Amino acid sequence: MATRTQVRTAVVQSLYAIDLGNEDTIKQFDEYLMDRKIKGNKAEFAKELFNGVLENLEKIDNTIKAHLVDWDFNRLDNVDKAILRLGIYEELFTELPFQVVINECVEISKLLSEDKSKKFINGILDKIAKEKAEN
Repeated sequence: MATRTQVRTAVVQSLYAIDLGNEDTIKQFDEYLMDRKIKGNKAEFAKELFNGVLENLEKIDNTIKAHLVDWDFNRLDNVDKAILRLGIYEELFTELPFQVVINECVEISKLLSEDKSKKFINGILDKIAKEKAEN
């Protein structure tokens, strides 16, 4: 049985593939989940996350751009971008506590990205969570 972290990791990997130009990823997402043994409620959760990010991609990317300091969006590592997209989606469009979102994204960055990425991802997601709490 897949964990929620494994589900999120599968979503990040699929978002990464799309970012690299593999548009077939969208059509093959269900098959990808089955290959990863993500079924039932976890598969539905994965689809909600994946589709939610894609449906809100413009707002999510604008949020990332607004929080980059001395860095260009197009120079972001594609894995880090995919992790941030998922995290920002969950922070802005779900009721999940921001601490859980940040923790999950940092854990995924430890699995998939460079060591320095976890601080970068944590910083951006924390800043967005604080701004959301203020509003």
